[in-house]
Amino acid sequence: MASRPRTGRVGIAVARRPSGGRRPRSPRGEGERLREEILRAAEQLLIAKGSADAVSIRGVATAVGVTPPSIYLHFADKDELIFAVCQEQFARLEQLVDEASVGIDDPLQRLRTMGETYIRFGVEHPEQYRILLMSKGEVSVADFQDGTMPGVSTFQKLMGAIEACMDAGVFARQDVFLVATGIWAIVHGITSMRITLPEFPFVGAQVLLDHVFDTYARGLAP
Repeated sequence: MASRPRTGRVGIAVARRPSGGRRPRSPRGEGERLREEILRAAEQLLIAKGSADAVSIRGVATAVGVTPPSIYLHFADKDELIFAVCQEQFARLEQLVDEASVGIDDPLQRLRTMGETYIRFGVEHPEQYRILLMSKGEVSVADFQDGTMPGVSTFQKLMGAIEACMDAGVFARQDVFLVATGIWAIVHGITSMRITLPEFPFVGAQVLLDHVFDTYARGLAP
């Protein structure tokens, strides 16, 4: 049997600087702080403009109060900068999933709560979600294993929640990775639909989620 990938891996407040003013040169050792300010400014512009195409290195540099070459000291190009912004959102998603599911003893309810949190987060951060999970990209098993695939740690938590359902006898014992992929396909599909067609489904977002989750869960029962 072929081996499966192994298990186991933002509030925005950027002060507006006076127009035309340039930020003083950062003292030695403050490069990391500048990098964080660049990320915050890029995130604010991404949300304000609603499109990664509308965000430029020059615009980010102006918002921070530095010259464009200062940005390139931390990020190779705009794509790398925007991707870093989106990756931080997935770290935030993982934190929210943890917070939402803590203290829930019923493994099936915990799994449902994780899905609801994921969908809500994606809908509230549509541009970041589009960039990471709704645009054409190349990922491999190696990307999953070394943690460079977007959202891999959240997916691994999903696998853990599914294993808990199997341990409790709620789901039949089977390939955890396969089941996790199926459940992720459900929540990703609903999230994508709500981003691209916000007025659809007319049955109601929660009604749809309850329907597909309950139907899938029954199919996984022993």
